[in-house]
Amino acid sequence: MADFPPAKSSSSPPAGAATAPPAGIDRAIIVLGLVVVSGNIMAILDTTIVNVALEQLARDFGADLATIQWVITGYLLAMGTVIPLTGWAIDRFGTRRVWMTSIFLFVLGSVLCGAAWNVGSLITFRVLQGLGGGMLMPTGMSILTMAAGPHRMGRVMSIVGVPMLLGPVLGPVLGGWLVGIDWRWIFFVNLPVGILAFALAWWKVPDERGENGASALDLRGLLLLPPGFALLIYGLSTASGEGGFGAPSTIAWLVAGAALMALFVVHSLARRERALIDVRLFADRTFAAASAAVFFVGIALLGSLLLLPLYFQVARGEDALTAGLLLAPQGLGAACAMPLAGLAVDKLGAGRIVPLGIVVLVLGTIPFAMVESDTSYWLLGGALFVRGLGLGCTMMPTMSAAMTTLTRSAVPRATSSLNIILQLGGSFGTALLAVVLSREIGSRLAQAPGGGAGESRMGEIPEAVREQVAPQLAESFATTFWVALILTAVLIVPALLLPRKGAGTGAGPPPVA
Repeated sequence: MADFPPAKSSSSPPAGAATAPPAGIDRAIIVLGLVVVSGNIMAILDTTIVNVALEQLARDFGADLATIQWVITGYLLAMGTVIPLTGWAIDRFGTRRVWMTSIFLFVLGSVLCGAAWNVGSLITFRVLQGLGGGMLMPTGMSILTMAAGPHRMGRVMSIVGVPMLLGPVLGPVLGGWLVGIDWRWIFFVNLPVGILAFALAWWKVPDERGENGASALDLRGLLLLPPGFALLIYGLSTASGEGGFGAPSTIAWLVAGAALMALFVVHSLARRERALIDVRLFADRTFAAASAAVFFVGIALLGSLLLLPLYFQVARGEDALTAGLLLAPQGLGAACAMPLAGLAVDKLGAGRIVPLGIVVLVLGTIPFAMVESDTSYWLLGGALFVRGLGLGCTMMPTMSAAMTTLTRSAVPRATSSLNIILQLGGSFGTALLAVVLSREIGSRLAQAPGGGAGESRMGEIPEAVREQVAPQLAESFATTFWVALILTAVLIVPALLLPRKGAGTGAGPPPVA
């Protein structure tokens, strides 16, 4: 729109300068990174904040668990649906307009959620909130990637990645505190942050776009990919209920979603102009390997975020605020590792750093796979710090490696693809681990003295019963953590295929539009 003030364009360097990438990140890029973080932190915090409040929401609205879960599921489905549109929207309207529109939708949805009068209105407004939140992360990554260039991707991604790892740790703490005041504040808290992020975006975010800014919207792809993704995520979410992945309804949803996504792949390959997501990007070996790694990173990070707080709350009887505080060492470890990992990736290559991070991540998970009902919090806190170090050396270095061999014009769609894969991996990990944990608790409580019929509705275990079945609960979590550990270890396979040369090691710069 004409009323947006002009912003400085981050034009490409001259050909002669391309072979000598800058040694560091200048002040303008750091400021831009902080602007992006101010918007991303809302969506990332919101996911974990609301998880803590589900029980209170169910009581206030008189809703059962199956209904109140849609407060989370509707948000995730909306995010998954809108992510594929991000690349096209950036090409069409520019990064600034898409970024500011995303913030506006997210804040509007947050205010409406805080004013919800029943569970149906809350779920509806959460969908609106998810439409804005789904575009924040991929748009922010595109803004930083186009501004900094591929040679500094490791350090740039270390900036935007900090809230991705700190948010899930700070979220439960903040959520537990806000729920104690009034659950509506878990949504209203986004209003001042959103206003600040909107003002900073007006001031600093450049209005860049891809080469084909006037390309038409891929309507057929829009009718195939977002619904297919939504059906797939919905199927995965239903797998946590009775019957698991073998339930006929779950299989039907998964098959329907996979069929639509397969049709989209065929459509994308046949389309001459760029599709909603260009699957030809996966012909690039580095991007394909990084995408597979990102899927398992989603499992390791988002899936474990289901287990870790539940262990402290269910097996150890802690409240939400205490559980959030006990998770803090993981965020601290990630914050310590991410800046160093970003610098190391630029110099040594992701293929040397990410496998090391995976080993550290697995070592930090082992104590949880052997956890008991009285395992020392000091031991678990140290293990969480080690896990944080591993995550800091794994997640954003993997995503930055995917960009190093792509043209600048391909960056918006590539970031959109990676965020879709991350969401899919996290949804798969969460659904699978929920199924395993539910079955483990149900079967072990059925055999335990005082365990009754083996109810696995964890929030309804009386305190007196919890003390009697604490060993069985701990064993259930330990078994589930073994599954999480195995899924994390599989990440080593695609990680070994990532590039082993840094941006400035003489391998030659990637093509820049």
